[in-house]
Amino acid sequence: RSTLFPYTTLFRSPYSPTALWILALLLILVGALGIVLPALPGIPLMFAGMVGAAAIDDFQRIGWLTLAVLGILTIVSVIVEFAAAALGATRVGASKRAVWGALLGTVVGLMFGIPGLVFGPFIGALIGELSIHGRIDQAGRVGIATWLGLIFGTLAKIAIGFAMIGIFVLAYFIG
Repeated sequence: RSTLFPYTTLFRSPYSPTALWILALLLILVGALGIVLPALPGIPLMFAGMVGAAAIDDFQRIGWLTLAVLGILTIVSVIVEFAAAALGATRVGASKRAVWGALLGTVVGLMFGIPGLVFGPFIGALIGELSIHGRIDQAGRVGIATWLGLIFGTLAKIAIGFAMIGIFVLAYFIG
């Protein structure tokens, strides 16, 4: 019995462990897809699946330290997701309005699927920069830098997702 979670009987389920494992693995797989697909909170879904998997055996194999590390990585991934486009715009001297446009474009773009996610931050930064300077060349550089920031943010989330899976597997089978 886990000393960290002395009331783990709260996590007992009337469902079979096999069904719970399938659910946990499904959450992890859908979360992995959500890293690159819009409208799915990828890393948070993966984390939820990992916490569920840890709860199946009363947190005996996956303890508080592993869950804390996975939780921190989840928070970092969410910050990266929303900050990447804005940071890309900032790198080329974008105005504050362009940065806010990139953030707003990212949020609005989520509603339009993959095209919205690809073009939303670019269009938001472009409109924001145009509204300040009216120079298409500067606005175009800001839009492209925003888009590159989004790509690098996605790559960072992929790396975080792989790291989380590696930590979980190592902790489960070795720890």
